[in-house]
Amino acid sequence: MRAAMVDRPIDSAALLKEVADHRNGASVLFIGTVRELNDGEPVKGLDYSAYGAMAQKELGDIAAEAAEKFDTSDIVVEHRVGELGLGDVSVAIAVAHPHRGQAFDAARYVIEELKKRAPIWKREHYGDGRAEWVSAASKDLVGVRAK
Repeated sequence: MRAAMVDRPIDSAALLKEVADHRNGASVLFIGTVRELNDGEPVKGLDYSAYGAMAQKELGDIAAEAAEKFDTSDIVVEHRVGELGLGDVSVAIAVAHPHRGQAFDAARYVIEELKKRAPIWKREHYGDGRAEWVSAASKDLVGVRAK
């Protein structure tokens, strides 16, 4: 089991290899990417910021909870910070388990809890030059608009 905040591109294939084990019959990979449209607004990129030590601890706690709840320690989570362009991977979660249902459930648990609890913030850059801080847990604005 591993959870990390990273400032480099995420290698999702490496995460899958990290959870691979012959005792598992299922591997699930969730990949979150920067999309080109959010709430009807054209997006050209975004920045992720985090309270580093606290975010790292929270990711680790969430992964540990998932490991206990879904009976697998084969969980790897990486969340990227910094500037990301369209299509870049912002978060990846790899889970392996003997059974597919638990693998899917564990991955879903990790992403949902991460969105609720991790001190990670997103600033979207729009096609018209505006930029806004957006809550990772909801679509509510949490900051100020900038040009």
